Amino acid sequence: MSELQTSPGFTHEKVETNNFLMIVLILLVVAVGGLVEIVPLFFQTSTTQPVPGVVPLTPLQLAGRDIYVREGCYNCHSQMIRPFRAETLRYGHYSVAGEFVYDHPFQWGSKRTGPDLHRVGGKYSDDWHRIHLNNPRDVVPESNMPAYPWLEKAQVDDTEIASHMRALRRVGVPYTDAQIAAAPAQVKGRTDMDALVAYLQSLGLALK
Repeated sequence: MSELQTSPGFTHEKVETNNFLMIVLILLVVAVGGLVEIVPLFFQTSTTQPVPGVVPLTPLQLAGRDIYVREGCYNCHSQMIRPFRAETLRYGHYSVAGEFVYDHPFQWGSKRTGPDLHRVGGKYSDDWHRIHLNNPRDVVPESNMPAYPWLEKAQVDDTEIASHMRALRRVGVPYTDAQIAAAPAQVKGRTDMDALVAYLQSLGLALK
């Protein structure tokens, strides 16, 4: 009887006092828990199929997305509207998984030094975005966002866009050979400002 009473305590003590065993068991629990939560999502239509109206980015929009990432816009702006009344009143329809199936990697984010941008497409004119990016305080006097005047002068690198589209096709974005072949001509001579504005204007148009 005494052996049965002390056995559980001995096992628990052994786990707590053995660092290696504790680490292995923690990793096992985290791995199993993660698999249970994540794996089913790969088989749910709502998370793997685009919602109506969601299409792959055009070459110019894709180049703009690269500039968005390069300039670190995601450090201050999220692209994920949560299903809370305060957020939907300000930003619009909450974000759904089917809107991001062609987004690699996701730009969800959690930092909001600036407003969420997931529904910014069509909210302002192209000219507004150009002025705002060139000097944010010209349209929002209280803004603490840095200016990006060099975007107006720098030109999009048309030599990289086709390889980028081919890479995205490998992970499921349905670009055709014809679209990829035509991409360099569509971005040639366009500025980084043109591309970034095109990307911003594409955000969140499927659900409003």
